[in-house]
Formats: sequence, C-alpha cells, structure tokens
Amino acid sequence: MSDLLERLRGRGWRLTSQRRVVAEVLDGEHVHLTADEVHARAAERLPEISRATVYNTLGELVTLGEVIEVATDGRAKRYDPNAHRPHQHLICTGCGAIRDVHPLGNPLADLPAEQRFGFTVSQAEVTYRGLCPDCAG
Repeated sequence: MSDLLERLRGRGWRLTSQRRVVAEVLDGEHVHLTADEVHARAAERLPEISRATVYNTLGELVTLGEVIEVATDGRAKRYDPNAHRPHQHLICTGCGAIRDVHPLGNPLADLPAEQRFGFTVSQAEVTYRGLCPDCAG
C-alpha cells in the first residue's frame, strides 16, 4: 500500500481537505488513475472539489516527486503514488490496465558500458506490454 499521505505530512505539505482527498484517492499499491478518475472518486468524498483543483494538486504532487506521471501510448496520463519504490510497469495493450512489477535484476547494470556512449546513466524505465487475462480471454 502507498504511504503517500504519510510522506506528504512528513514534508510539511499543507493538507487542505481537497489535497487530502486527492491523496486518499491515490493511495494504494497498484493505483494508476487518470486525472478524470481521480476527480470522479474525489467528488464522491468531497462533492465540491473542482476538476481544476484535482489537476493542480496532481501537478504539485508530480513536481514534488511524490507521484509519477505515467504516459501510455496516446492514452490519458495516469498517476502512480509509488514514487519512492523502484518498480516497472506492465501495461495491457487492450484495455490499458497498469500493474506495478518488480523484475529481478538491475536495468541500470544490464546496459553494457559500450552501449552507454559516455553517458552517466542514473535511471532506467522499462515497460512491459501484453494482454491482461480479461482482454486475452
């Protein structure tokens, strides 16, 4: 489970009721919601929350490094609260479902020195794609 609320409190980020409800909606292990999905779920808890507030809050959380923005081939961006746990993504090419995965090995170490072209590599993003059981069925 995500510890987003705890991380935000630890940073001293002012948790207004709107910010709190957005963070609560994002809390979870395999949460990858679009901004519109965040807004719909937040509005169930706090009906007066505006779409603009949700978008602004998501932008702030991304800027703070507390949420990862995940782009998936022309689909709406999704927001992942597991920003502090190294992981990769498994994406269904049918429905767009996303799961966090933790493959063995280190993608940084797997890039041979001759393939680095002098770069000091600090991060690797690996995305696995396929069909989920529902789409494959």
